[in-house]
Amino acid sequence: MSADIAPVIAAGTRWLLTAFPPAPGAFSSQALAEAQARQAVTLAAALRFPTPLDAQLLHFLGPGGSARLDWLTGADQGGEADAGWRTWVDETVISWAACFLAAPALAVDAHHLLDRGQAGEVTRLTCPGEHEHDAAPLLRHPDLLEPVAALHRELLLELLDHENAALQ
Repeated sequence: MSADIAPVIAAGTRWLLTAFPPAPGAFSSQALAEAQARQAVTLAAALRFPTPLDAQLLHFLGPGGSARLDWLTGADQGGEADAGWRTWVDETVISWAACFLAAPALAVDAHHLLDRGQAGEVTRLTCPGEHEHDAAPLLRHPDLLEPVAALHRELLLELLDHENAALQ
C-alpha cells in the first residue's frame, strides 16, 4: 500500500470516530475504538487504491470529501475550525470500512485478497471480542452503520466476488 494514501486513512478514521464516537470513559476504550476504525479504513483504502498509480490519481483528482456522509449521518461540522481534514475523506473507503465493521466475515474475505503487508494487522477488525464491542458500541452497530455501508456495498461485493473468482 502506498504511503500516499495516509491522509485518506487518517481522515477516514477521524470521520468514523466523529460520526460514531467511542464509549465514554477510559482512554483505553478510545484507543481501542480508534484502532478498530483505523484497521477498517486501512483495509478499505488498500482495496480501493491498490497500486501507486491509484494513489497518484487520488492526489490528482481528490478523494471527494465528507459532505454527503455528513448529511447522511447528521454529523455536525459547523463548530470545527480545522475542518480541512474532511476534504480528505473518501466516501467509498468509509462505506467499505462501515461494511467491515458491521460484518467481520467480510473483512476477513477482503484481507485474504490483499497481501498481508498491505493492510497491516487487522485482528481487532476481523476477530472482535467483547472489549472491541464495549469500546466502540456505535462503531460496531450494524443498524447504525447501515446507511453508510449501503452506499457502496454492492461495489465492494462485486470486487470481492470478481477477485475471488480470479483466484480460483
